Amino acid sequence: MAIPAGKNGQGMNFMNADKIFIDTNVLVYTADDDNKDKQAKAKSVIADIKTHQIPVVSTQVLQEFYNTGTTKLNLDKIFVKNMVRNLNEIEVVQVTFELIEQGIDISILSQISFWDGLIIAAAEFAKCTTLISEDLNDGQVIRGVKISNPFKD
Repeated sequence: MAIPAGKNGQGMNFMNADKIFIDTNVLVYTADDDNKDKQAKAKSVIADIKTHQIPVVSTQVLQEFYNTGTTKLNLDKIFVKNMVRNLNEIEVVQVTFELIEQGIDISILSQISFWDGLIIAAAEFAKCTTLISEDLNDGQVIRGVKISNPFKD
């Protein structure tokens, strides 16, 4: 039985719930007012994951989200910081030297970018069944983690 950490130790009780890794692009779309369709889809997907599964991100995802939100989306830095803070209730995988080495191996063997390999390594480390991402091939399985693109037509 897994209980996701919540404020003051509270959280929903999930029996046998799958852990779902959320990639940076999905989080970015939640804040992208210029792409209303993807924004609505991203918010819906994340709400569904929070309700029925256990959401997971990594320190890499949090860093990329802050950077993209403040540079590409040109959002206020304090606003994006607060968005990052709101993610403190979900599981966060710390990127370590070992994960970086695994990310390199995955990128070489799967012929994907290092950054995508590092995301897969973090998802595998957290024992996630699925990675929600727009960046990789929908349905592809890498290291036991299935890629799901919620924006696929």
